[in-house]
Amino acid sequence: MVCWCQPTERIQAVPDLFSPYTLKGVTLRNRIAMSPMTMYQSVDGKMNDFHLMYLGARAAGGFGMVFPEQVAITPDGRTTPACAGIWDDDQIEGHDRVTSMIRQMGAVPAIQLGHTGRKGSEVPPWQGGHQLPADHPDGWECVAPSAIPYGGDHSFPVHELTVDEIKAIHRSYAEAAIRAAEAGYEWLEMHYAHGYLGASFFSPLANQRTDQYGGSLENRARFHLEALDAVREVWPEKFPLTMRLGSDDHHPDGVQFEESLTAIGWMKEHGLDMADVSLGFNTDDMVDPPFGNMGFMVERAARVKRELDIPVTCSWNLGVPENADAVVREGKVDVVLLGRPALANPHWPVWAARELGHGDPFSLVPEDWSWWLKNFRGHDASIGLPPAKETAAEEEAA
Repeated sequence: MVCWCQPTERIQAVPDLFSPYTLKGVTLRNRIAMSPMTMYQSVDGKMNDFHLMYLGARAAGGFGMVFPEQVAITPDGRTTPACAGIWDDDQIEGHDRVTSMIRQMGAVPAIQLGHTGRKGSEVPPWQGGHQLPADHPDGWECVAPSAIPYGGDHSFPVHELTVDEIKAIHRSYAEAAIRAAEAGYEWLEMHYAHGYLGASFFSPLANQRTDQYGGSLENRARFHLEALDAVREVWPEKFPLTMRLGSDDHHPDGVQFEESLTAIGWMKEHGLDMADVSLGFNTDDMVDPPFGNMGFMVERAARVKRELDIPVTCSWNLGVPENADAVVREGKVDVVLLGRPALANPHWPVWAARELGHGDPFSLVPEDWSWWLKNFRGHDASIGLPPAKETAAEEEAA
């Protein structure tokens, strides 16, 4: 097992991975959140039985907060025709079923609102992930701050948004936030990363406008701040409003992290409650991409927290329990986001609790499940989870 930290004794009186966390009027039962992961299972943008099963299972598995995928604010804001949305009142019912199940299983239902911009109109990744032209029956014309396609197999012409169209997108954010509250979500994140529309407005690689939305850092952040203002006006004050920012393009001509520090400070002034620090992904031509490094966004998130005095979260390569626990204990990150680890193991929190010596790992699952697991009369190794490290070491020594 790879670990770049030393495990810390759980007896220390500091927050750890399993400590409750309160932001605004919402308390998570632990610091483990399932990150948004696009599943390509929607029809007409609606949540269905698949989402109920998939997201409910993670809530039942012990996650403190559960996000569905990025949820599109407009039809052309989806990645593929099979992606979820919340641009229409008819979509609220499916979301309501999901939030009710997540809440029933003890987790907080969260939503990430976004628009894919010039990275939309795709086929699912297992079909190649290539972009469809606007005249394809399943495709559409993608929009962007400037008429610059993403590149590679995303090279079809894109539509440069007018100022009026930008204002309309901000209204779509607000209308989606109203529906999200009606559907029962208690935490809202805005997606300004990963090469999607918000990220492309922030990056000089994608934004070459000469009006009030392009050029200077202040202008390139204007899209974010106005969208944030629109949502802040309608989103209940008792619920957290957070943001995932593409904080670095890893390209000399793209977003630099120092710029992001300044922009996050502005967002805090506009009512941002937490920063989710991620990558820009505004180009595939990245210099020294960090994907093989364990927890590579942690130190940058910690700097945001330290210098701007705002709560932070991040994802990327935090699936080793000791590492996830350490970043919370050390005060670098307030909540850990797990994407693929949550897909691989719906009971990741229970496994992590056993690995870290938690006094009652099965307390993380629903009460009836917990009773059966605590009263297991078979051989310990047959319960369906790997033996905890301490138990395994004791058996080996014996």
